[in-house]
This record gives sequence, structure tokens and C-alpha cells, in this order.
Amino acid sequence: MTQRRVRILHAVGTMDPGGIEVWLLNVLKYIDRDLFEFHFCTFGPHPGLLAGDVERLGGRVLPCPRGLNPWSFGRRFRKILHEGNYDAVHSHVTLFSGAVLRWAQAEGIPMRIAHSHVSQDDKPDSHARRYYRWTMKSWIDRYSTRGLAASQIAAALLFGDAWETDRRFQILHCGIDLLPFQDSVARDQVRSELGVPAGAPVVGHVGRFELQKNHRFLLEVFGEIQKRVPNVHFLLVGDGPLRAQIEAQSDAMGLSGKMHFVGIRTDVARLMRGGMDVFVFPSLFEGLPIAVIEAQAAGLGCVVSDTVTGEARVLGDQFTQLSLSKRPEEWAATAVEALQRGKAEAGLALQAVAQSDFCIQRSIPTLSNLYVTPGA
Repeated sequence: MTQRRVRILHAVGTMDPGGIEVWLLNVLKYIDRDLFEFHFCTFGPHPGLLAGDVERLGGRVLPCPRGLNPWSFGRRFRKILHEGNYDAVHSHVTLFSGAVLRWAQAEGIPMRIAHSHVSQDDKPDSHARRYYRWTMKSWIDRYSTRGLAASQIAAALLFGDAWETDRRFQILHCGIDLLPFQDSVARDQVRSELGVPAGAPVVGHVGRFELQKNHRFLLEVFGEIQKRVPNVHFLLVGDGPLRAQIEAQSDAMGLSGKMHFVGIRTDVARLMRGGMDVFVFPSLFEGLPIAVIEAQAAGLGCVVSDTVTGEARVLGDQFTQLSLSKRPEEWAATAVEALQRGKAEAGLALQAVAQSDFCIQRSIPTLSNLYVTPGA
């Protein structure tokens, strides 16, 4: 008789490429799919570009857009829970995980996991928002059977400053798949595709175009870098609501001929290895950014805001943190120093990441044991 697979429902926004989504796809890729079955319930307006990859790997994508009516959404989501016969619900939607796990408890799902990937709620502060935060955090505390966090500061956001005293909660550093960083890459071909002149240095960034990623400050840094390195080009990977504003700002600064906006991509490793020489990441806040880990795996010198947890440091010599109170000129000077220093040797960079917590193969055993532990 064939043993029934453990069935897990992941609650996500969409399955568009991003740190969380790519990590989940890699977990699905490497976990024992004879033992585990993954479904992904997407709350955004569309399932996402990675939905097809999920299906090809044997998972299922179940769209359930939140919309404007919370009562209708709740009924639709509970119907998915009721019909799915799930052993676990693993929620990745930050504060809203409180509602997700409350519904999961009401449907009798025994394992309910809240997963914190960010360190701050970026919504404007108001009385209503404070009440929402308090309610969701109290529900997470009440209805979660386990809690995971990408970093210590991410754990504090959802589980409180005393999270370490609660045995339900633990850190799980999300690992990356190192195989794309081992493939051969034709540097000249990548740069030709991007329209970057041969021999021009490239400063890159990967991130969704939203306030958190601090693109306006990033452009100021780019402007200062160009003053020091006139033939430099800039590569920005990602999309989002602020992209049009940032493109307009780059035009106004006279940078348009040097800027390469390539949108959402599934070949980030290839672009980092073949299309970037330095990585600049001035985020206002982060849980633990996967893009910074990927940049280190590519051997890039990384200039990162000190709002990023030091847990993200893998290559000490290639990882520099600066305060956002520093002027763009200081950020630019540090980036130029990284350009002059050059990339880390590819084999050494990969070896360092492979031996850290940020290799996907290290995430798998932790999750597998969690999913099959009675009473977890």
C-alpha cells in the first residue's frame, strides 16, 4: 500500500520571482517529493511567473486573490483548506499570517507555521494599523504551532523580542541553489545582450521597485559613481510600483544611456556572474535579503546598508556595510574601491556559501524534520 504524502499548503502573495518565492521553488525542487506534496495558495491578483515551474515539479498553485472583501476572501480560503486535507499550513505573508493560521486552526489543520521574512512593517503608522499589528501578532502567538524566521530581527518582528524563550520559534536561514552559479557563463555574450559596451564596468542591484529598496538613494550613488568612473554602466533587476518613477529620475539625472532596467528575471545568477562587477544594496530594512547571498555566491563585492543583518555576511573581504546616514559620495567611493578590488575567485566564493547556512541543501533537512514531527 502506497504511503500518503505529507501535504503542505504554502500561503504566499504571488509566485513571481523574489527571494521568498525562488527559495520555496528550490525547496520544492530538492525536497523528497515522494514524501511531501506542496501546494501554493497565492493571494495576489495573479499566480506569478513561477507558477508553471511549480506545476512542472509536481506542485499545485491555487489562486485565491484577496480582493477588497475580507469576508469573501476568508470563505474562499477556508474552502481551499477544507478541501485540501492538509497536514500543515506554512504561511509566508508576514502579519497576515495571523488570519491565515486562525482559519487553519478552525479547519482542524494540526501544523500551523508562521514564517517571518522581513524585519519591519512598511505600511504607514496609524491607529488602525497599530490595532491590526497587535491583532495579527496576538493571533500568530495563539494559533501558530511553530514559527520560522529568516533572521533574528525578522523573528522579533512577528514573535516579539523574547522569541528565543519560546521553543516553538527558530531561525531558518533560507538557502540558495548553487547549481546556477556553477554553470558556464559567457561574459561578453551577457553584456552584449544587455547593450553594455565591452570593457565597461557594471554596478548592479536586484530588488523590487518599492520604498523598502531605496532606489532613489541608489540613483544618487550611481550618479556619484559615474563622476569617478565615466564609462560605468548600471544594471537593475526587478519590477514594481516605483519603477516608472525611478526610470524618470534616472533620465532627469542624465543617466539614461547608462541604465539597464531588465525587469523580473529568472536568470539572476547568470546576470550577476556575467553582467555585474559590484553589487550595491542600500535597503531601508530587510529580514535577510537572498539577493545579497546570491551576489556573494557570484563573487561580487557587496556594498550593503547596515540595516541588513550581519547574518548575511559570508565573504568577509567582499562584504562592506555602510550607514544610510553616509552621503552618496561615500557610498560611491566604497563601490569604486570594490570595483578596483575585483571579484572573489569563483571557486572560493561558492565553497564559502556551500559551507554556510545559505546553501539550499541545509534548508531541506530542517523543513523535512519539521513537517513530520508530531506535535510540531
